[in-house]
Amino acid sequence: MSAKDGLTVRHGLRVSVVWVALFLLSGGSGCSRQAGLAPSPAAAAQRGALLQSPVHLVAAFSPAVVRTLLEASPLGQTLLQLAYTPLCTITVYHLEYQTVDPSGQLTPASGALMVPSGGGACEGGRAVVAYAHGTRTDRNFNIADLTASGNDEGLLVAAVFAAKGYIVVAPNYVGYDTSSLGYHPYLNADQQSKDVIDALTAARSALPTIEAPNTTDGGKLFLAGYSQGGYVAMATHRAMQAAGMTVTAAAPMSGPYALTAFGDAVFEGRVNMGAPVSVTLLVSGYQHAYGNIYAATTDVFSATYATGIDSLLPSTTAISALESAGKIPSAAVFNNTAPDPTFAAYTPATAPANLAAVFAAGFGANFLIANSYRAEYLKDALANPDGGFPAATDGLPPAKPANTLRQAFKTNDLRTWAPTASLLLCGGDADPTVFYLNTQLMGSYWASTAPTAPVTVLDVDSTPVANDPYQTLKTEFAVAKTAIAVSAIAGGATDGGLSAVLNVYHGGLVSPFCLSAAKSFFDAH
Repeated sequence: MSAKDGLTVRHGLRVSVVWVALFLLSGGSGCSRQAGLAPSPAAAAQRGALLQSPVHLVAAFSPAVVRTLLEASPLGQTLLQLAYTPLCTITVYHLEYQTVDPSGQLTPASGALMVPSGGGACEGGRAVVAYAHGTRTDRNFNIADLTASGNDEGLLVAAVFAAKGYIVVAPNYVGYDTSSLGYHPYLNADQQSKDVIDALTAARSALPTIEAPNTTDGGKLFLAGYSQGGYVAMATHRAMQAAGMTVTAAAPMSGPYALTAFGDAVFEGRVNMGAPVSVTLLVSGYQHAYGNIYAATTDVFSATYATGIDSLLPSTTAISALESAGKIPSAAVFNNTAPDPTFAAYTPATAPANLAAVFAAGFGANFLIANSYRAEYLKDALANPDGGFPAATDGLPPAKPANTLRQAFKTNDLRTWAPTASLLLCGGDADPTVFYLNTQLMGSYWASTAPTAPVTVLDVDSTPVANDPYQTLKTEFAVAKTAIAVSAIAGGATDGGLSAVLNVYHGGLVSPFCLSAAKSFFDAH
């Protein structure tokens, strides 16, 4: 639920024409098809229909190239430390298909289809992983472009799953890449689950591909996603289960599942890292979808940022440039003066202590949200509290919230169902971006509803216990976390390296470990 959700927003691989040579030397293929195989438009205008058939070939990556790319990526380097070795050649396609917008109208969307090949466990009937990515501010983001700057997440997913024999389907989401929709329906459970389901339908109709004719859909389907994508993966699981569609297992990771509780925590002063981006995307996305969040942008946003904020993100302009231009604050969501003495203790929140500095950064003179709107939101949170935050009661979203943003949160809160297929919930309990309370509240909700399938809750930042199946992973996480802190101290950090750890915690530290856990979880099914 932040600008840094998707592992990294501003920083990634710096790729040059050197990679072209690497592709050719290592068995990679070019980006064009042979004559006579030019794409032709699909005839059917319906959900899940391919808009280009055969699908557009982006490139093929041999195991050697995959490893080279990982060595050039900070996230990839962490993955390699987990004794990772790519096995399969990955052929990546740009998938274009029909889905729907929140009003139910057909709209084009795009994504990636990653197909393994190379014999043995890389071919034949292979399991499919539908992967949902994290938050992006770049309107042109295309997860199929594995060598693009800022697409470490796409590379990591390709390496963890496709290079190990899984077929991967990864939508870009409407509002990005070739989509014609003028906004992104951020954390809209109904629309985003349809987007993933339609991407799956299109991808399955494209298999087998010309370049990997021996790789086919083996019938098993796994759902995964990180951060925003963790939320989307869980929403998709819920939707597919309700429709009677088969899901073999799922692994949502570090997602904002308990939206009302998370939103209340932020407004009560626990301002998460990257909140200006996530709040802007949420408010504008829900306004476009539901039309009732505000009558004018100044009802919610401060006068400093209200003009143009409803169409600001996603953008073709870098988020750093938008911050420099005064279009959006880098950190301050709220006024550092409480809107009412009742809320002084929340301005900012000070507990838990390890995140107090993060919360404090969310308050300032040039703030995003109008003080009057924060007061309105908090009064409703006090009158109609969430059952999981700040006090644990029934663990459910509020029954009848009056504030329209809280109503939208309740509509999209995922504390409404229980899985009938095995599910792994993975995260880290010191996450400053998507608070671990989301994972805790989902785990508690399912513990009380007794789902028919096992739910495993994994905190990679916890101490291993006796007979812990994740002992090695947790130990390696602790080593990686300590190494970051030690490096920061050597560089002059005076806080024991805490800030350095928090800055990379969500996007650069937890994600490779949770993806590794998800891969092992799927392998067991």
